[in-house]
Amino acid sequence: MLDFETCNTARLRRDPSFDGRFFTAVSTTRIYCRPVCPAKHSLTKNVSYYPTAAAAERAGYRPCLRCRPETAPFCAAWNGTRTTVERALRLIDEGALDAGNVNDLADRLGVGARHLSRLFAKHIGASPLQTAQTLRIGRAKKLLDTTTLPITDIAFQAGFGSVRRFNATFSKLYGRPPSSIPRPKR
Repeated sequence: MLDFETCNTARLRRDPSFDGRFFTAVSTTRIYCRPVCPAKHSLTKNVSYYPTAAAAERAGYRPCLRCRPETAPFCAAWNGTRTTVERALRLIDEGALDAGNVNDLADRLGVGARHLSRLFAKHIGASPLQTAQTLRIGRAKKLLDTTTLPITDIAFQAGFGSVRRFNATFSKLYGRPPSSIPRPKR
């Protein structure tokens, strides 16, 4: 958290470079704002600063209706649907679609499977399954290039359910089977 003087100077200047880095809470109104809020400045003695909107709300302040601090830069709401896609990408990278399906992933994110597919089409340009497949192939290619593991082990470690699926996917993407890739010597 920034010190009081830095925050106060930024608030009085309405400095946009501090937007989202701290929040101003006014004890007399019980409202918290962004440092760029166009509302009249409060007296410095009535002001305190918080590192996040959640911290200000936890302290009993409510969001300003003019500057909407809950949607400040770097907050999840500010990123909108991109936040859902980023969470989905993290879960996919952790293997959410290796063992489950898109419906399970959508349930974990609190959205419908069709909506999740629309979000992926908008932000990624591919479906969740295509994205998972690309990540799996990337993991497999890295393992092929850096290890001497057998192809079977690589397929399962990369997240494929079978060696047959791995071979088919790899061949489709690279135009040759994984066994034809030069490997490190044992």
